[in-house]
Amino acid sequence: MTLTAAVMTGAARPQPPTGDAGFLGILMLDTRFPRPPGDIGHPDTFDVPTRRHVVPGAWPAKVVQSARSLRAARLLPAFLGAAQALQRDGALAIATSCGFLVLLQRELQAAVQVPVVTSSLLQLPGLLAGQPHVGVLTISASQLGAEHLLAAGVPPERLGDVIVQGVDPAGEFATAILGNRETMDSRQAGADVVAAAVALKRRAPSLQAMVLECTNMPPYRQAIEAATGLKTWALTDDPRLTRPWR
Repeated sequence: MTLTAAVMTGAARPQPPTGDAGFLGILMLDTRFPRPPGDIGHPDTFDVPTRRHVVPGAWPAKVVQSARSLRAARLLPAFLGAAQALQRDGALAIATSCGFLVLLQRELQAAVQVPVVTSSLLQLPGLLAGQPHVGVLTISASQLGAEHLLAAGVPPERLGDVIVQGVDPAGEFATAILGNRETMDSRQAGADVVAAAVALKRRAPSLQAMVLECTNMPPYRQAIEAATGLKTWALTDDPRLTRPWR
């Protein structure tokens, strides 16, 4: 089934105020690819009020980079301004739509007084505390490096205990998202993600869990878990993003 960008209803512009209860602010990359249910850009993914703020010029290929390349893109001021705008408008917590933005976690958190959760990778230290190894499924294994894991709080001596697996860089999932296409074959994209998860499990049979770095992977997490038997963790599982409403 081919999806079009019409699926990303509600993600193209900052959304209107949601009332006195506050909202979860989401810093969105500047994208046009489809966002099926479960994707952080889909309006039904969270069961709390949300508002999405697109950061102009923050295209996927500019953000899915090494720390040096991301900082060379000079996107930090735009993300800081967007986070501060969301807080002023009533955000009680702030997330982002790309796990690679963990590289900006420290600066973004320092800029606002509400919790900021840039990436599912921030869950790695807690998982490693109870498990010998943890897997990470990413959109780009060639770009996700030690600098991202260290920014997420992984102790240097545990870096080798994080097993990173990327999807096929020439596959539908990667090319549709990193190429920022308006259409995506959702079945093939899901097959790409599941195939990568199976490859990760094959590489490390003793794994108990894998973290989905990419916020576009959760629509396929049920299929991932069925194919691997592993528990998956996504950005949407971080309790800091929903705690203000509990």
